[in-house]
Amino acid sequence: MNARATFALIAVAVLLSIGLILMTDRATTTPTWDDAVGEAQRGGYRLLTTDDLKKLYEDRTPDLLLVDTRQDWEHRTGHIEGSVNFSMEPTAWARWTKRGDIERLLGPDKDRPVVFY
Repeated sequence: MNARATFALIAVAVLLSIGLILMTDRATTTPTWDDAVGEAQRGGYRLLTTDDLKKLYEDRTPDLLLVDTRQDWEHRTGHIEGSVNFSMEPTAWARWTKRGDIERLLGPDKDRPVVFY
């Protein structure tokens, strides 16, 4: 391989590496309430108010799923009783790589109350 081809190959490898690093390390913008409402409507989900959640939690609703999206160590230091930990980085890469895991966690019941925090 000549020097030009070697240089081109190295340049492509470096650019791809930089692109992957930026893609996996970039946090998404902070969603607004309007974003959440729009996403819920598009997905066919119902949003809960804090009062709705308080009632479900106090009534010990059996199918309520509370999902703590913080890191494992944060969950271990304290969490809402009964919650499960599902660490989720705020990046597009994390959402894409964990999509199968989240589908398994949520299960097929679309009517189940699920709260992410």
